Amino acid sequence: MSKRYGMVIDLKRCIGCHYCVVACKMENGITQGSWARVDTVGGQTMDTASGEYLNLIMFYLPRLCMHCRDAPCVEVCPTGACYQREDGIVMVDYDKCVGCKYCIVACPYGARYYNKEGSAYFAAERPNEKLGYRPHKLHMTEKCTLCLDRLESGKEPACVEVCPTGARHFGDLNDPQSEVSQLIARKHASQLLKDLGTEPSVYYLSP
Repeated sequence: MSKRYGMVIDLKRCIGCHYCVVACKMENGITQGSWARVDTVGGQTMDTASGEYLNLIMFYLPRLCMHCRDAPCVEVCPTGACYQREDGIVMVDYDKCVGCKYCIVACPYGARYYNKEGSAYFAAERPNEKLGYRPHKLHMTEKCTLCLDRLESGKEPACVEVCPTGARHFGDLNDPQSEVSQLIARKHASQLLKDLGTEPSVYYLSP
């Protein structure tokens, strides 16, 4: 059986430091924003709770591409630019992408981004280009790749490596003995928008 990469995020351990957001931005040389984000679940603004004193609710929800088993973005792509590898990673072929943004609309997780920015900060070579990773292309849709370039060199995704609290776990979902599979089985991990039937490869442990 081939591997199916996935991630388990422990919401009790996430402290909203945004290290993962910065790591994603730096690793992939993203000019505007990041392919990762951390939402505050609670109040209407970042780092605020809902409720009243002594009965407050707030936790952090890290977000990234869910690398769905049944990915809507792949289904709607008219050119075949969106595709899924055998290991479950959903990718974009820049040579086929025409920037139609169908995948952005189809993704229920808001994990697709349109690259309209042509140059890096200070006109410098981007970090990912210095590392020899694939360059960005204008007017294309982009997304988290689970740091495929790092995986191919035996490393973990950058967001997993930098997490100071160990909230993120990465591995093979098809291996029942892997850490991620064990966490899902023992701690009843859940998926976002499970009712949609997309079968996300990112699981969450309740806060």
